[in-house]
Amino acid sequence: MEKITLYQASLSSCPLPEYLSVQAGFPSPAEDHIERSLDLNELIVKHPAATFFVRVEGDSMRDAQIQSGDILVVDRSLEPVNGKIVVAIVNGEFTVKRLKIDQHGILLIPENAEYPVLRIHSGSDFQVWGVVTYVIHKCR
Repeated sequence: MEKITLYQASLSSCPLPEYLSVQAGFPSPAEDHIERSLDLNELIVKHPAATFFVRVEGDSMRDAQIQSGDILVVDRSLEPVNGKIVVAIVNGEFTVKRLKIDQHGILLIPENAEYPVLRIHSGSDFQVWGVVTYVIHKCR
């Protein structure tokens, strides 16, 4: 299981001065001026009382672009549905995996072939703790 550190979302207002949209394909003409500011809290925290930041250690989700040291934005108010990446508690330990629900039950799928799929059995101590909404990481 990954080691996960939890942080309550802090909503102190800290808008970043100004931002531009940039093209990832062909360059566009430079804008003469910047028109607005960007508040990261407003962008990534939709439910402040239910949102936490989680630091990940481990590489079981590397193929989903979640690396060790990344910060996950986790919303506990969202319904965990099939296919979403979730933070779960399995037998007292936190983990981050892709949720799969089918006629056979619940699976927690790693995004790294070196890790096994976790099948949740009826006697397991299991809880989906929250749904991952954003991943914040340094460019590597």
